[in-house]
Amino acid sequence: MPSTPAQDALHVERLTRVYRTAAGPLTVLKEISFTVGAGESLAIVGPSGSGKTTLLGLCAGLDAPTSGRVRLAGADLGALDEDGRARVRNAKVGFVFQNFQLIPTLTALENVMVPLELRGRGTDTAEARELLARVGLGKREDHFPVQLSGGEQQRVALARAFVNAPEVLFCDEPTGNLDGATAKAVVELLFRFNRERGTTLILVTHDPELARLCGRTLRLRDGAEVIE
Repeated sequence: MPSTPAQDALHVERLTRVYRTAAGPLTVLKEISFTVGAGESLAIVGPSGSGKTTLLGLCAGLDAPTSGRVRLAGADLGALDEDGRARVRNAKVGFVFQNFQLIPTLTALENVMVPLELRGRGTDTAEARELLARVGLGKREDHFPVQLSGGEQQRVALARAFVNAPEVLFCDEPTGNLDGATAKAVVELLFRFNRERGTTLILVTHDPELARLCGRTLRLRDGAEVIE
């Protein structure tokens, strides 16, 4: 039976984003529409400047569209104010970024605990410790980011992203700063969590091999979907 927007992890309808510049309006995205069901994976690909990261930010409620609609994990983002969108993200969403975005003054364990702190579970360390062990860093809990390699920092970021058991995980070039072997290990972890926890994956990537691992691919060029 076909899914409905309310059942989809992500439903995007005619999404458009226009920025005002000194030279006039700049259209970054043009009427993008797609849906992603719970537990599915979608790769968003395209050349630099095609609108991939802008689309990811709109889907996650980090920015508001000029027109169109986003329903994320059952919530109509357009009907919510900034605080409401933040509550949806904190309860339903995880993020993994190319540059890791760990807090340098916190240990690996403390970084993983940040989402729990935001939900008032700052003393509940069991899940954070288990996730660090799952990503192979059980013995590095007390290390700060500067003491970790790039691959280790990305694995901390993965553990942080999954500590709230998100329904949807947004990844922006998650392997972009990693060497081949380390990138492969991170990708294996991503899709293992996808299988085991049913987390929906939305990946922006330049890596064709990573894109091929996803169930579907959305191709962008000049802010519009490329229909092949």
